[in-house]
Amino acid sequence: MAHAAEWGHWYDRDGKPCYEVPYADPSKGMRSVTLADARKLNLVPSVTTIIQEASRPGLERWKREQVLLAALTLPRLPDESEGDWIKRVYEDSGEQARKAAEKGTAIHAAIQQFYGPDILENIPDKKYEVYVDAVTLRLQVEFPAVNQWQPEASFATYGFGGKVDLCKDNGEDRIVIDFKTKEFFDSSKKLVWDEHCIQLAAYRKGLGIETARCFNVFVSVSNPGLVHIHEWKEEELQRGWLMFQALLDYWYAKTALKR
Repeated sequence: MAHAAEWGHWYDRDGKPCYEVPYADPSKGMRSVTLADARKLNLVPSVTTIIQEASRPGLERWKREQVLLAALTLPRLPDESEGDWIKRVYEDSGEQARKAAEKGTAIHAAIQQFYGPDILENIPDKKYEVYVDAVTLRLQVEFPAVNQWQPEASFATYGFGGKVDLCKDNGEDRIVIDFKTKEFFDSSKKLVWDEHCIQLAAYRKGLGIETARCFNVFVSVSNPGLVHIHEWKEEELQRGWLMFQALLDYWYAKTALKR
C-alpha cells in the first residue's frame, strides 16, 4: 500500500488527492505537482502545506539536535578545512533525518494499512506489527464504543484540502485522529505543538464536523509499543482554527493562486 509523504499535497475541488502529474514526455512517468500545475488544474493546497508557513519549533529543535549529534560523531579530519567539515556534518545529519523520516513514514503507513478498506491488503509488514498492535489496542481501550473507523477521508473546501488518518461521525461519536511517529522513550517528553492542534482544527472544519473531538496519537519510533494519546481542548481547537485561517490567507496572498 503506497503512502505518500505528508507534506506538499494537493487536492482537486472535489477532494480527490492529486499528488503527481505525468511528465510532458509520458515515458518519464510521473512527477510531483508544482504551483504552476495547481494553477492550471485549479487545485487547492493541503492543510499540511499551509501549516508549513508557520514556524515549527519541535521540528526545528529536532533538526538542530541531529546536527549536534553528527558533529559529535564526525571529528574533523587532518588538514580538513572548517568549511568542508561543516558541510560533511550537515550532509550526515541530513542523511540521518532522511532515514528517520523514512522509518516514521513506513510505521505510519503500516498503521493506516491496518485500517484500510481492502481486507486482503490490511496485514502490515511483520517488522511493524509491534507498532500497529500497540496503536490498535490503545484505540480499542480509549474508544470502546467505536467498532469501525473511517480511514483516510479526504476533502476540499474553503480553499484547502486534506486527508485524515481516522475519523468517526455517526451523530453521537464525532472524532478526528491524526497519527504522529516520533522519537520518545516516555510520555513525559513534550510531544504536542501548535501545528498539531492547527492541523486537527482544520481537518474537522474541512470534514464538516466542527464539534468533533480531536486527538493526536503519538507512536514512539525509539520505544516500540509505546503510544501516547493527546486530546485537544475545545478552546485550543478554536484558537487553532483562527491560526490556520491566518496562515491560509497569507499563503494565498503569497502565491496569488485563485481561491
